[in-house]
Amino acid sequence: MWKRWRTRTLLFLAVLGPGIITANVDNDSGGIFTYSQSGAQFGYTLLWMIIPITLALIVVQEMCARMGVVTGKGLSDLIREEFGLRLTFLLMVLLVIVNFTNVITEFIGIAGSLHLFHVSKFISVPLCAALVWILVFRGDYKSTEKIFLIASLVYISYIFAGVLSQPSWHDALLATVQMPPRSVWHQKAYIYMAIGVVGTTIAPWMQFYLQSSIVEKGIRVKDYGASRFDVIIGSFFTDLVAWFIVVACAATLYVHGMGAIQVAADAAEAMRPLAVDYAFVLFAFGLFNASIFAASILPLSTAYTVCEGLGLESGVDKSFKEAPFFYWLYTLLVAGGALVVMVLPDAQLINVAILSQVLNGVLLPVVIILMLLLINRTDLMGEYKNSRLWNWIAWGTSIIVIGMTAAMLWGMLPGH
Repeated sequence: MWKRWRTRTLLFLAVLGPGIITANVDNDSGGIFTYSQSGAQFGYTLLWMIIPITLALIVVQEMCARMGVVTGKGLSDLIREEFGLRLTFLLMVLLVIVNFTNVITEFIGIAGSLHLFHVSKFISVPLCAALVWILVFRGDYKSTEKIFLIASLVYISYIFAGVLSQPSWHDALLATVQMPPRSVWHQKAYIYMAIGVVGTTIAPWMQFYLQSSIVEKGIRVKDYGASRFDVIIGSFFTDLVAWFIVVACAATLYVHGMGAIQVAADAAEAMRPLAVDYAFVLFAFGLFNASIFAASILPLSTAYTVCEGLGLESGVDKSFKEAPFFYWLYTLLVAGGALVVMVLPDAQLINVAILSQVLNGVLLPVVIILMLLLINRTDLMGEYKNSRLWNWIAWGTSIIVIGMTAAMLWGMLPGH
């Protein structure tokens, strides 16, 4: 018995990383801002989304991991091979645009967190952009991955912040298991925020990153059980943190009538007098960690995904001459994201951060549908193709998000 458990534990530790890292990078500054804004603006009324979104996240991430294990190929590579270069190129363009807004959001988080300690964004943003570039390209990426994995533990600080905010646990738990009143769906801002919550929890770039990580780690089919467990743990933990962020801001900003967050420091500044200084420090520290963490991973993932999809050389183990497009794309994403944050007025930063997550939500169904078309092919997946339940959940997620997007766009039309 002990030998079997020891073997299983060692196997799990061997494949540990992709699922947990991917899920926790998802709780980046865009996620923190979106969940914070959800609680600040709408109280507990968006908490009902956490359980179904967690289930959808597990299903979508598990699909990616399974495709990576069975095919030994990344998602963008599979899309190019099965759907052609034209569709792949269009998808890569959309992904770069959406991911660039996400990179901007990471530097908004860096600027906002250090501004809490009176550090100007004109100092914090360029310095952290340089740090991110050096960390990825001049360091050992395997060692960097381990640092990211350990850094994920910092997200526990948000659970403490939620507890210290002294919420109404009865109201919060009740809102988690029951639907909100129908009247909220008549609010354009509520639908917009709901799409943002979906987009920030199941971001399109995550699927490409996870599948490539599984392939790179060389996980085999016989070891897949441990990898699937890694995905489930990561999904559960990231959404537990998300729940506490919403609760913390609902119990402070919303309850005390402070309303929507206007600048990045609002959430932490509002929590300081209402939830003691410990919550303020934890919020600031967690926001910085999440931002620098994702600012390293997200542009790197984008560069890998695009190069893989277009059949170009990529990798930090390659020289600049061997993979010029890879290096230039990564550098432009980091430098461009930092530059935009320094140019944007502070009053617009939060709006841009939320918009980036809404764009994630709009693009998400396209990625899921392509994944479904791939994973249900017997010639590609064999006995590992999707179950009927998994198809229902994935198709249902896509249809619901498409419906919400249509409702949002309809509401933007003049006269509506």
